[in-house]
Amino acid sequence: MEKNRLNQAEDLIKKAGSSSNSSEIIKKPREGIINVQVFEKALKDLIEAEDFIYSSLPSHKLNLEDSKLFAGKMLDARAKINEILADFGVLEKVKNENKISDLSKGLLIVTTKNNFKKALVKLGIDVQQIIVAGVPLEVSDMKEINPKIPEAALQGISKKIEHTKNDINRKIENIGLKKVLVIAEPDINGEILVKRSKELYNAHINLESNLKDISADRLIEILLEYPNYN
Repeated sequence: MEKNRLNQAEDLIKKAGSSSNSSEIIKKPREGIINVQVFEKALKDLIEAEDFIYSSLPSHKLNLEDSKLFAGKMLDARAKINEILADFGVLEKVKNENKISDLSKGLLIVTTKNNFKKALVKLGIDVQQIIVAGVPLEVSDMKEINPKIPEAALQGISKKIEHTKNDINRKIENIGLKKVLVIAEPDINGEILVKRSKELYNAHINLESNLKDISADRLIEILLEYPNYN
């Protein structure tokens, strides 16, 4: 029985993590009817969670198994409380991809790798608003990245740079993406892109470690740092 409870708690925690694709908006309550059955179930979950307060005296420290069971009961209770709040119009779910789409309107996002682009698109950024600068924005910067690069190789890179800058200018002029935000990792490629983007486009900057694994919540935080974009 205890093992089943532990498995149920682990499943609940996993589901809570994997389903966090929405944000909550708190609103003023409206008239409504209390769902007494749901309320009683939430209270029961909280009472069962309260048992861990007494069983863990005096330190209130929980081992891993008890932590999972305690968290499972709290998540159960939270889901039921949220259901009651939704009935009174207090809680409204907003899908993160919709929020990200709204916050990123008018933004041109420049990054350094295709897998970063895929991560941003997956979270709700319009693919037309993203440019991958796989090369620096100036030929001289390539020498900073690789001082031993042959001159012959620089000719091909120069054409790629021209193509990237033309693409940026086209999106700025034709699509109306007037604000540039660089999202890259804090490596040499990202740092050089940052420097040139500031000079050329007055870009805002965010260097993020493990960018391919960026969460929706973190991307929303980044976009909210620049409210003048919206």
